[in-house]
Amino acid sequence: MKRTSCILVIILLTVMTGCGGNKQLTDELITVDVTTANYPKKELILQDFMDVEYIALETNDDFVNQCFVQDIGKEIILVKNRRNDGDIFVYDRTGKALRKINRKGQGGEEYVNILGITLDEDYNEMYVHTHYERKIKVYDLYGKFKRSLQYKDNTNGYFYTDIVNYDKDNLICFDKFNEERAFVLISKQDGSITKKIEIPVKETKLLWQIDAGRNVPADPGPYSTIISFKDNWILLEHSSDTVYTFLPDYNLHPFIVRTPSIQSMEPEVFLLLRFFSGRYYFMETVKNVFDFNTGRGFPKTFFMYDWQEKAFFGYNVYNGDYSTKKEIYMNVLRPVNHEIESWQPLEAHQLVESYKKGELKGKLKEIAAQLNEDSNPVIMLIKHKK
Repeated sequence: MKRTSCILVIILLTVMTGCGGNKQLTDELITVDVTTANYPKKELILQDFMDVEYIALETNDDFVNQCFVQDIGKEIILVKNRRNDGDIFVYDRTGKALRKINRKGQGGEEYVNILGITLDEDYNEMYVHTHYERKIKVYDLYGKFKRSLQYKDNTNGYFYTDIVNYDKDNLICFDKFNEERAFVLISKQDGSITKKIEIPVKETKLLWQIDAGRNVPADPGPYSTIISFKDNWILLEHSSDTVYTFLPDYNLHPFIVRTPSIQSMEPEVFLLLRFFSGRYYFMETVKNVFDFNTGRGFPKTFFMYDWQEKAFFGYNVYNGDYSTKKEIYMNVLRPVNHEIESWQPLEAHQLVESYKKGELKGKLKEIAAQLNEDSNPVIMLIKHKK
């Protein structure tokens, strides 16, 4: 009887622990004072709280690229160049080069440009966002055209700014420039809006500045408004004082509240979200000012929330596969999906130099030993610990 009771207690504790892991994202409301500039600082080793995987992308005469990763699945990696040459490089998850695709052109089955590519491995499809045409062109993973998704709602002459694979039927997008701004689920078959996820705001705020005389815009660089974490999605609407999680049942749940209100600030201080682990939430604030004469502006404060200590800290995060203090800048990491939190390219010539200096350890050292300075970059995948 005692043995049975012990087993029941263990099962109950396991269930409660599992629920707690999800509750930390959905039930705890975090308040961020965006005017705070100084935090006590912590030094962290990335591998202490995340799993890291390195993938060396094969380099050959047809596969030399700038390693601008577009999406990563369980079996496929999609890469393009930063320049608009139309090349799409398809690799497997070991980094082996499979094929190069280019459908750039003016025809109905071609794309004029590539703003981004979203992978759907379930259907062996990729969604190429050609925003000059305000369309999403769908191809199989060999480059065969399948269909075109036309924008179905008023985007005010602009385009979706984030497009992410949501489920088997829909993509989730941010309709940033729409007069009725919202996150939307759109059909993978025809682009029609299947659900609007509206976050009420008093007045729309945009994180950029425009030189009125020359009509030249400036912004602080790329950031994501749709971030996957565990089984939820974090939706960042800058004009709202609340950051919400979008749950599988289509409900919004408050996650982060900022203070003071964005609506009360001039100039505004925006809150950006960068990276989420089970314990640490990395963020930054950006002041919406820019001097076009000096080319400087958008001052930032970098910080994180430690969920275990219930407190905010500044931080330095280092890569544990270096024997020296090799810092990882969390604001340049890009979100991927529910399995892979983020990725970062490691330039081959820098890895070769570090290898020669004896600064590398483990798998990264093994990979660097096989590189030369002209090799494609190595992709560092940052994943949640199992």
